[in-house]
Amino acid sequence: MAETKPTIPHVRQRIDDIDGAILSLLQERLDCALTIGRLKKEANLSSWDPRREREVYKRLLAENSGKFPDNALRSIFHEIMTTCRLAQKDVEVAFLGPEATFSHLAAVRYFGPAAQYRPVASIEDAFLEVEKGRVQYGIVPVENSIEGSIALTLDSFMKYKVIICGELHLAVRQNLLCSSGNLKDIQIVASHAQPLAQCRDWLRKNLPGIPTLDVSSTAAAAQMAADNPNIGAIASELAIKHYDVQIAVPSIEDHQGNTTRFLVIGNHAQPRSGSDKTSLLLGTADKPGALNEALSILSAKHINLTKLESRPVKGKRWKYQFFLDLLGHSDDQVIQEACNELQHICPSFRLLGSYPKAAEPEAEHI
Repeated sequence: MAETKPTIPHVRQRIDDIDGAILSLLQERLDCALTIGRLKKEANLSSWDPRREREVYKRLLAENSGKFPDNALRSIFHEIMTTCRLAQKDVEVAFLGPEATFSHLAAVRYFGPAAQYRPVASIEDAFLEVEKGRVQYGIVPVENSIEGSIALTLDSFMKYKVIICGELHLAVRQNLLCSSGNLKDIQIVASHAQPLAQCRDWLRKNLPGIPTLDVSSTAAAAQMAADNPNIGAIASELAIKHYDVQIAVPSIEDHQGNTTRFLVIGNHAQPRSGSDKTSLLLGTADKPGALNEALSILSAKHINLTKLESRPVKGKRWKYQFFLDLLGHSDDQVIQEACNELQHICPSFRLLGSYPKAAEPEAEHI
């Protein structure tokens, strides 16, 4: 007997049944997460367990065996896990505003759409809001793969007592936007200084003689483009929806692979995830070889140093402090031993935090 050929209505009904089952399971998962949240609160445990989340991703990707696209699977379960985690406690996040900046985009990518977002006027304001406890977290850019470190962020770590709780690598796609979507209408290009620098060659070759305008943020530029048909803005895709502008030319950055590293700041230390970084702030002694002495401690213990940056100490001429990123967690014995030795030889020492190492950005741009 021949098998009955499937019809579109029958397959659609099966999809509806599957969607209903998924919804029911999501509701059950949320109830389980809320129960875990109550149990953690009773035991005075952190609501976020990064090691557990990594284990979930690893197990699901192994069980999937590539049948469902791995990046999409990770993205779906990131949304599920962040939504369930945030349901345990309201989370408010400060970011460099206004809305639709790359900082806003990074915050949504890290915390998901369920969090509450508070735009602030400056990077320093994000630090202040976290230090004062007015928000649980802030997200701040710390370095760009093309333009280098962001001094305002490093200087704020020297001024405010916050803890690094996480990091995110955001693949940056710079789009030229305007109200009509027609390149010929653009008589001036506005954006923040960094995107203008990242698109300098493209602008010179494709819009020769068109002046540029440095404004406070990519979102401010998008708002200007929405209000004036002769202004083009370099901004994120999030700005397209938020400010009702159109893409004149997509992806105009001079270098492919342009990535910005963001740090999540808070007031509570994070447990081991199994793949962590530790950030330190050091002030070395005023003597020959002081920095080499500090670095030798790390080398002798085979600790991988992934970043070393100096910043001048305000009000003290020719005095510097050093930012270090190490692979490992401060609870690891070898990191503990190194930190103890560094405290003995450095006039100032501060553990900025240990946090889960960021995954590399996905291939698609956002």
